Amino acid sequence: MRNKIKLIVISVLFIAACGTGINLFKDSDEVTMGQQFDGEIRKNEKEYPVYNDPELKKYVDERIFQEILKSPEIKKKSVYNYKLEIIDDDSVLNAFAVPGGYVYLYTGLMKYLDSEAALAGVLGHEIAHVERRHATQRITAAYGIQIVASLALGNNPSQISVMAANLFGGLGLLANSRSNEDESDQYSIKYLQATRYYPGSVKFFFEQLRDDGKVSSGGSGIQTFLSTHPDPLDRINSTNERLKLLNLPVYSYKDKADGIYKAEYAKMIRNRIK
Repeated sequence: MRNKIKLIVISVLFIAACGTGINLFKDSDEVTMGQQFDGEIRKNEKEYPVYNDPELKKYVDERIFQEILKSPEIKKKSVYNYKLEIIDDDSVLNAFAVPGGYVYLYTGLMKYLDSEAALAGVLGHEIAHVERRHATQRITAAYGIQIVASLALGNNPSQISVMAANLFGGLGLLANSRSNEDESDQYSIKYLQATRYYPGSVKFFFEQLRDDGKVSSGGSGIQTFLSTHPDPLDRINSTNERLKLLNLPVYSYKDKADGIYKAEYAKMIRNRIK
């Protein structure tokens, strides 16, 4: 009888997971997975060398990252272990986040951007992936019945470690869907409205790529970003429309308006990256 009940539970949860996008992970699972993933990052120093400039890291963390986390729209700041790390790789124009609040930023992206607002827009976007639990939604869908059987019924807690290792392997499960990206752009605007930074800056990176002719041509640096962050031109247009609906000014990355902080970025961040 017990096995029959378990089978019914598995069947119901599997149908729900496939049909409604349900997330079978608890917040504590996400924290554990993030800790394990961060451990893998730090063990693989050759592939993911951690940037070694404490003062610069402190500036980016305290001035920008912690400023975003003050937003009342970020609901799980007391639940997740929000931490920012910089990866020393100038060839990659990218940033990514994993469950539990761990956010990784490449020096290649930091050198490419030209304002604190642009970086804040990217970080707000990555925080939104964590808050909206996009990674574990995709893992739930990818593992399907395996997760339902081992996690939902509590039969195989070690599976969390396996999934963290698989998440690390090639970062394959971090590839976001169109809807994930759109939702994270939307929440980046919400988060930044409560900060010193221009709320629409999530689009600045894409505008710069467009004007530099990198969106269509690709290359060693941008290819990685476009593989996990699709449709940059559509995202510029969507952000502009959202700003108009909020009665906020529509600036571009070329503007020097309040809340963009170009001079500060050049002095304190871009010019200091070795």
